[in-house]
Amino acid sequence: MTHVDDTAFPAQQQELPGLTTAMTPTPDHGESSYVGHGRLAGKRALITGGDSGIGRAVAIAYAREGADVAFTHLPVEAEDAAETARWVREAGVRCVAIEADFTSSAVCDDVVARTVETFGGLDVLVNNAGYQEARVFGLEAMDDARIERTVTTNLSALMWMTRAALPHLEAGDSVVNNSSIQAFTPSTTLLDYAATKAAVNNFTVNLAADLGPRGIRVNAVVPGPVWTPLQPASQPASKIEQFGRNVPFGRAAQPAELAGAFVFLADPVAASYVSGTVLGVTGGKPVF
Repeated sequence: MTHVDDTAFPAQQQELPGLTTAMTPTPDHGESSYVGHGRLAGKRALITGGDSGIGRAVAIAYAREGADVAFTHLPVEAEDAAETARWVREAGVRCVAIEADFTSSAVCDDVVARTVETFGGLDVLVNNAGYQEARVFGLEAMDDARIERTVTTNLSALMWMTRAALPHLEAGDSVVNNSSIQAFTPSTTLLDYAATKAAVNNFTVNLAADLGPRGIRVNAVVPGPVWTPLQPASQPASKIEQFGRNVPFGRAAQPAELAGAFVFLADPVAASYVSGTVLGVTGGKPVF
């Protein structure tokens, strides 16, 4: 698998939530490199925030592994969503892109209902959508809107989505949450974001214990620095030039490098006894 191997990126900035087409260099989502082996054949997956970044990489990988894919995106992300949908459909599976802003539990209920109506069921839920801001530092400078947006998107919506999905999941099915290295080595500039990701880890292992008797597996992936639109859209331009240099590998990951972890955790055969796991894909930074 070939990836862009830059140890530094050009200084750049976007407005939240950010778009793939405006990034330099363009991220690698596995479009030309990911090869499926039927590991998710016949499965029906729902990925939140699947329009770009890690979400797009997971959507492409799941599709090439044989799964039908539904994914959500914000209205402003329609251009990126159309590109993700194109790649998914080219894999020969069904795809539905759902415009949704996770501001209430009713939105999450509707997303799950639309997925189940389209595919006839649901087997894999990937809670990937996330929100962060890192241009305004310090708790005293964080207004209510920022804190509420971060907590709602990263934690409340994750719980709402999972609650809505559970009646449709059976033994062997799985929930995969997207956490962050920030849960283990938090940056003061991402105080609110890091706190939500630590909560995601706790939720993951606790829910795994709760659902174990039902045979439903719950795990989380912990990415290190990954080149996604969220970075130029939320970080100061000067930080982008150094992005990813603080890990042992000395570089940020491309989204495609995360896809395999999400495939493994959704695989009912390879990961049949894996639940309550927080799996680090961090370029060498510890997740304990």
